[in-house]
Amino acid sequence: MRTWLSNVVAATRTLAEGMFVTLRTFTQTYRRGTFTGHFAYPEKPVPIRPRYRGFHRFDLTACIGCDKCAKACPVDCIYIDKEKAAAPLKGFHVTGFTIDYTKCMFCALCVDPCPVDCLYMGSTYDLSAYTRDSCLVDYAKLPLAVAWGPATLDPPAVAASKTVSLPVWVKS
Repeated sequence: MRTWLSNVVAATRTLAEGMFVTLRTFTQTYRRGTFTGHFAYPEKPVPIRPRYRGFHRFDLTACIGCDKCAKACPVDCIYIDKEKAAAPLKGFHVTGFTIDYTKCMFCALCVDPCPVDCLYMGSTYDLSAYTRDSCLVDYAKLPLAVAWGPATLDPPAVAASKTVSLPVWVKS
């Protein structure tokens, strides 16, 4: 009888300890607050580490159209359209530089082989869209301040670039 009673007391004690842990965790969720409330996400950006690999930054004025970044990409998500340069000039003229972010795995293997350092990983982490077509970003049609400058790669600028039919250097 004594063994049975000690087993009942031990079972009740362990059950009470487990319920106390559950109750403490449950009350902490209401005391702690939300993640977005802590960072005020839509109004203020979330802090980014220096080596964060976000959406690409691309300098169209420096690109020579060598295709090394497209060849280094393991998932073939970079598409480069180029034309032969005019007669006195040598090389290519880049008319389109598109990255398909439905395929991109943000590995940064396309950044290293670039001989003129016109492509690198930026710190933009949010490019939300409703359709898959919005995930195709043509950096040749974006304004240079958005594609390369201090501004971030934001969804309205990408959506506006889809309505522009001419590349940046042709516009007045």
